Parts: sequence; C-alpha cells; structure tokens
Amino acid sequence: MNNKNIEHDIIKTYNRRFKTLDKRISSTFNETLNLDNMSLAEMKSATSAIIDIELKALKDDLDTLLVQKESIERAIEKKSEELQEKKYEIFSSLERNVSSELALSKLHQVKLQSIDLYDLLSELVESAIITALEKTRDGDIKESAHEMIKEITFQSIKEGSLNTIRIRKILSTILIAAIDVSEATPNRAKDILSATLKGMRSGLIRSIDRFKQRLAFMPLEAKHILIEDYDTIIEDLNQTDTLFSQVITTQAHESSPETRKLLLDLSADMRYDLEELVHISKETADVMKARFSNFAKLAVRKADSALKSQRAQEAKRMGIEAWGIAKVALGSAIKTAKEAIDKKE
Repeated sequence: MNNKNIEHDIIKTYNRRFKTLDKRISSTFNETLNLDNMSLAEMKSATSAIIDIELKALKDDLDTLLVQKESIERAIEKKSEELQEKKYEIFSSLERNVSSELALSKLHQVKLQSIDLYDLLSELVESAIITALEKTRDGDIKESAHEMIKEITFQSIKEGSLNTIRIRKILSTILIAAIDVSEATPNRAKDILSATLKGMRSGLIRSIDRFKQRLAFMPLEAKHILIEDYDTIIEDLNQTDTLFSQVITTQAHESSPETRKLLLDLSADMRYDLEELVHISKETADVMKARFSNFAKLAVRKADSALKSQRAQEAKRMGIEAWGIAKVALGSAIKTAKEAIDKKE
C-alpha cells in the first residue's frame, strides 16, 4: 500500500464521533491498516494524516490568532507613530507661546525628556553637535557637547531595559553620528569625539545610577519581569566597562584611518576614567542581589517544578527513546560492517 492510499484510508475511516483519542485511533487501524506492518515512510504518512485531522481546528484557531497578531502589531506601530507626531505638535504649539529664551530652554529640556529619542537618535546627535560647533567658541565646544551627549544618552537609555544589546545599539548610534560630523570637520574632530565619548560615559553612569535608585520603589509587576531576566541583568552590569570599550573599538575599526587612531587613543586615555562606571555598575548589581536574590531563588524553584510538568516528562521520555534509536542504529551499523568483513575473509 503506498503512502497516498494510507492517508486516504485513514481520512476515510477516522471516526471523530468517539469521545476519546485512544478510541478514535484504535478504531482506525485494522488488518489492512496495521502499524506493526508499516514501513517508516508509511508510518509517517499515517501519523501525519491523524495529526492533520486531530489538529485542524487548533491550527485554524492559531492561524486566525496570528493574523490578528499581525494586525494588532501594525496598529500598535501606527498608533506609536501617531503618538510621537502628536507630541511634536504639542511642543511646537507650546514653543509658539513662549517668548523668553530661558523659558524656551526649559521647554526644550522637557521635550527631550518626553519624546522617544530612539527612532531619531542619529539625526538628533548630528544636529546637536553641528549646532554646538556653530554657536560656541573653540574652548567651549568640549563642555557643551559633553553635556548634550550626556543628556541625550541618559534620556535614550533610562526608560528601557539595561540589556547589552539595547545599550550597545544606543551608544553605537550616538558615536556613529558624532564620527560623521567629526570627519566632515577634521580640525575639530578630537574635540567632538572626546566630548562624545565622555558624554556617553556620563549618560550611561547616570542611567545605571537611576536604575539603582528605582530598584527600591519598583512595583511588584516589574519585579517579576526583572527576576525573569535576573542572571542576564547581573551579568550585563558586571561588564558595562567592557561593553563601552567594545563600542568604541568596533566603530574605530569601521572608520577612516585617521578616525580609527583618534578613537583608539581617546579610548586608551579614558581607561582610568571608566572606574566610576565599573563602581556604579557593581553597586547596582550588589543592590539587585541583596533585594531580589530571594525572588530569584523562588523563580528557580518554580523552574524545578516545571521540570515535573507533562511536557518536561515527555521531553525526558523522548530523550530516552532517541538514545534507544541511536543504539539500534549503531548496532545495525556494526553488524553490517562485521558482515562485510566476514565476506572479505
């Protein structure tokens, strides 16, 4: 009996009126459809046919949910963009109602804290540095650019996760934008890049310090999220200085020879300046361990209980079965090889 016939016979004889799965399956097999007499390919066809029949309703439900999920994700993205655009409109209107420079400066500070900087980070950094170049004297560029980059780095990092992937992307985006401006104005390149690196470091330190302060007041829901990622966050906090240096080195090697040398020299000069970053990261990791180690232990106990679940037991059983399959296959291979040798002799 070929595979197509097996599938056709199962579809034809499978009776969904029986209440239990065992009864539905046992009623399907007979002298013609006998699992014991099937080849591996035939058994695969028979199994696939039963799975398709039994899971059709669930698969249809899942497909419907996936379509809904895609639709919801598109709607969320669209609403997020609308939210950002509306914020821009509000601040533009507020700016038109402010007359003094001091008030405008305060309003711009509030705007920087209110807008999601992630999507416009590159353009924001580039514009900020160019403005600093245009409006400050030579001696002031380092200080003003440092403060701007510090604030931009802090505002970009502070509301999101402290995981290395996110921080690396933010720092890299800021540094790439600064490199572009510095290479366009080579006579000011050292000042721009020095201020940028120091601003990034200060902004990162401030973000980690803020996270440390917020640990004490973190709501229960957030604690659960934190505990799920406990080991990763602790590990990330213990290597922030390495991450910072890696971002500089990576961008240095992707830049022009002049910029590469400048960045590597500045990074070497900053080696001792990273001690504050190491210190605040270690402090934060210690606070997190002190406050949440018990939560983490509870999470481990929950994981241990999960190992006793039906799915875990099935995985264990399949592991034993896989070992059995391998053992049989190995025995068959040894037997075949031995028979070949015996024939030669």
